[in-house]
Amino acid sequence: MSNVKAIEKIEPREIRRKLGLNQQQFWSKIGVTQSGGSRYESGRNMPKPVRELLRLVHVEQVDIQRVKREDIEVIDYLKSQEPELLKTLRKAAKAKAKKAA
Repeated sequence: MSNVKAIEKIEPREIRRKLGLNQQQFWSKIGVTQSGGSRYESGRNMPKPVRELLRLVHVEQVDIQRVKREDIEVIDYLKSQEPELLKTLRKAAKAKAKKAA
């Protein structure tokens, strides 16, 4: 299954319940009102940016409060100019995370 298809199949209600959060707690972390989140949980189409934020915050556990524009700029630079270095850095970060777990 491709990553795009996985994002499209995100079930927000299921994720929220697994995390043990109420709608207010869950949706406010990505800037969506409780009533808007309720509509998404009831089947309304979720815009791609909202789906992506949901995935990043609640599935990947990224603290978006800590991500800065310069972080994105560095990643973009590495992707275009130093892809092998980016690959090496990702491997090192994963290895460190495994040791910490």
